[in-house]
Amino acid sequence: METLYQDTEQYICHKYKNRDEWKAKRIKGIGGSDASTLVGLNPWKDNNTLWKEKKGVIEAVDISDRPYIQYGIEAEDLLRKLFALDFPYYDVQYIDNVTLQSKEIPWLLYSPDGLLIDKRTGMKGIFECKTTNILQSMQKEKWNNRIPDNYYVQILHGLMVTGFDFVVLKAQLKTEYKDGNITLVTKHYIIYRDGVLEDLEWLKQKEIEQYETYYIKNIEPPTILPML
Repeated sequence: METLYQDTEQYICHKYKNRDEWKAKRIKGIGGSDASTLVGLNPWKDNNTLWKEKKGVIEAVDISDRPYIQYGIEAEDLLRKLFALDFPYYDVQYIDNVTLQSKEIPWLLYSPDGLLIDKRTGMKGIFECKTTNILQSMQKEKWNNRIPDNYYVQILHGLMVTGFDFVVLKAQLKTEYKDGNITLVTKHYIIYRDGVLEDLEWLKQKEIEQYETYYIKNIEPPTILPML
């Protein structure tokens, strides 16, 4: 079976020694988790703050030691292996500390949670994994038969960089109760490129507009208020 972690006509595959080296590369472009912030669809960070971080005006807040971040990092490999067991018709590939760089738009970067080959069709895909603590009913509603906007933009960004055919997003929704009980709900969403072509074109134009207007020209952008 072919490996997807190599240079292709669509992207260059950069492999790094460790997480620190990988993070140093990400600051030089727009990655998947940056994309929703860039276009004003991240409820946790605005586009002006992102610009200041990328330009070195301010330092990004380091949240890597927060419990929910650590949980997500530790759970990712386990959930990826579980996905491979549950869906054996996918060849699931993963290499740590990797960034894929678009050849068409070199500042577009993407670090997938995994890459997939559908053994039945030969189609190439992306695996994304999310762990979320449900603290309010509003959070749960955002996952009800849909993907939250910030994560949806992230997977569209991944499709732009890779040129692949589909994305599978595995979401583990965790609710902790005061009596110590925990409920885990796992959802799988599959998005095919052919079904989101208009959204892909919209995101591409929005990212190019924001980057060329504010990053290349070194102009501080006005804040786009995130939708809550």
